[in-house]
Amino acid sequence: MGLVSRVVEESGIPTVNVSTGRDITALVRPPRSLFVNFPMGNTFGRAGDNVMQTKILRAALDFIVTAEEPGVLVDLPLKWDDDFVYFAGETTPEAVAKQMKK
Repeated sequence: MGLVSRVVEESGIPTVNVSTGRDITALVRPPRSLFVNFPMGNTFGRAGDNVMQTKILRAALDFIVTAEEPGVLVDLPLKWDDDFVYFAGETTPEAVAKQMKK
């Protein structure tokens, strides 16, 4: 979605991505991104959790207006209420260099 966001932004429409894959998002570098440390597939929280979904949606909409530079990635300070393992991995210098050339 980050690559699509760049194209949409080029036509003058602001975008923000909400991501559960921080390492991938950091490499793709969409115009604006919020990271939620939730399990993959639960970007806006659990199904039926309207309070959490609204909180994340409002944060994303606010971020469209408040982000001051392109490529910003902000971690939302939200907690998933069950244990899960998130593998952040390590970004290699080669992968970063390759992405920076794009």
